Amino acid sequence: MSLLVRAAALTNYSEVARAAGLDPVRLMSDAGISPSVLREPDLMIPVERFGRLLQASADLSGNESFGLCMAESRQLSNLGAVGMLIRDQATLRDSLGTLMRYQPMLNGAQSLAVEECGELVIIREALIAGSAHQPTRQRVELALGVMVRLIRQLLKPDWQPQRVCFEHPAPRDLSAHQRFFGPRIEFDCDFNGILCARADLDARNPWADPAMVRYAQQLVDKSAMPHRATMHEDVRRTILLLLPSGRCSIERVADSLGVVCRTVQRRLAEEGQSFSSIVNEVRTELATRHVIESDRPLTEVATLLGFSALSGFSRWYHVQFGCSPKESRAASGSVRRQAAPSQASAADRI
Repeated sequence: MSLLVRAAALTNYSEVARAAGLDPVRLMSDAGISPSVLREPDLMIPVERFGRLLQASADLSGNESFGLCMAESRQLSNLGAVGMLIRDQATLRDSLGTLMRYQPMLNGAQSLAVEECGELVIIREALIAGSAHQPTRQRVELALGVMVRLIRQLLKPDWQPQRVCFEHPAPRDLSAHQRFFGPRIEFDCDFNGILCARADLDARNPWADPAMVRYAQQLVDKSAMPHRATMHEDVRRTILLLLPSGRCSIERVADSLGVVCRTVQRRLAEEGQSFSSIVNEVRTELATRHVIESDRPLTEVATLLGFSALSGFSRWYHVQFGCSPKESRAASGSVRRQAAPSQASAADRI
């Protein structure tokens, strides 16, 4: 089943595309997305097409920060009824908890986790690519940009994270990132996320309105019924977050979902799935992203996929792809070098 995202994720797409000299209507049509969805923010569109559109727009415009530019004008209202519910929570902690609870309604390919480490908090985001060989850079930057925008609306307009981490390499021009996030940005990290002070989580929201929370909760509950996630979707999102820690067991996943292992196994079996097959599915996607589409050291890739040693990762990779990670990377590097001139000429034509 195709993973879906609310059409509201395309908010400000047309404006950013036109500013870059692109034709948003043509590009949306080329990606298989009807331009009419811009008028229907609650419609769900395939994540794969959404990602294809953002990447094509970034490539053709030459703007590596295309997704981040889309995030600059985001509001809580763009999240619909969930945004209303988030806005009136008592603290940022409560708002993030609400967002995590209803994340599948907004984006079925995105996972969110909040990890507290003493006085430091990591707001970690993980994205499913949607299809093999589809880069996630633009979607990741859009997602972290939107998160920072939401926190600024809940805390204060000039709030800055202590650090912003991206798995992908740095762009050639960092000016857009520094203007948006501030100076503390790191690339080639082990995760995508935002670091902030624990005190930020517990800051009281002076505009919190319990009456509005009750009203918004009713709206969300009504709209949540058609979007109830399957166990396969819940498990996949959780695996994506836990895998790099090396602690991705069915017990840990079940605990994160608030159920017992037998419930996870039973419901997966009812859906024709198994825990091990989903782990393998996620690993295959991540391997494609980190081996073929990046220059990250293979020892780091092994860790990100939950392997304790490079040898175990190499054996698994050979079974999945019929060659070693080094051979895949060498072959993909040759393809990227051949494709570079054609991408440049496409940008010139625009």
